Amino acid sequence: MRVFIVEDDRRLLESVSSLLDGEPAIQVSGEASTSEEALVALSDSESDILLTDLGLPDGSGVDLIRRAKRQLPSLEIMAFTVFEDRDTVFAALKAGASGYLLKGSSPRELIDALNNLAQGGAPMSPRIARAVVLEFREERTTDPECSLTPRERDVLNGIDEGYSYKEIATQLGLSPNTVHGYVKSMYEKLHARGRREALIEARRRGFVQRGPR
Repeated sequence: MRVFIVEDDRRLLESVSSLLDGEPAIQVSGEASTSEEALVALSDSESDILLTDLGLPDGSGVDLIRRAKRQLPSLEIMAFTVFEDRDTVFAALKAGASGYLLKGSSPRELIDALNNLAQGGAPMSPRIARAVVLEFREERTTDPECSLTPRERDVLNGIDEGYSYKEIATQLGLSPNTVHGYVKSMYEKLHARGRREALIEARRRGFVQRGPR
């Protein structure tokens, strides 16, 4: 199993590399500290697995996952990160990651997860796996007449509380543009032309408990 590691923390990179090199069935096929370095080196590394951090100095690891998967479709990818918010988790999985492990996992958990991934599994830290299950459950129980996603409901609740889009973005850890995107999608699903109509319809459907202000 040839594993390429992308990590900008030099000490952690050396620690993980040393750990994996100590495993008879694992070979570290390359190392990089930025996404651009990784994309250049990956092509010639003949790697089976990309183990990557998501907070990289030259951009999001999610973008690296997307580009690496496009460049090498057979490459298995595992995110190895401190980020466990719902948006980041699902962005990484949608981009092409098949595994998601939180930093702080034990060395044995990391090795077992890599073996699982190599065997066709989708290893995830328990908290991440639970978040995936809850997301699926929430999506399936959404009102079929108006399938607001959990994140759209978060934004809707912020609007109901009277917060501005910028304030909602700060509270949810999103960009203002992303919030605007959710609002536009909600308005279309609720057949609303503005905030007041959206809240009236949302109350009618039981998405919020109070009326528009």
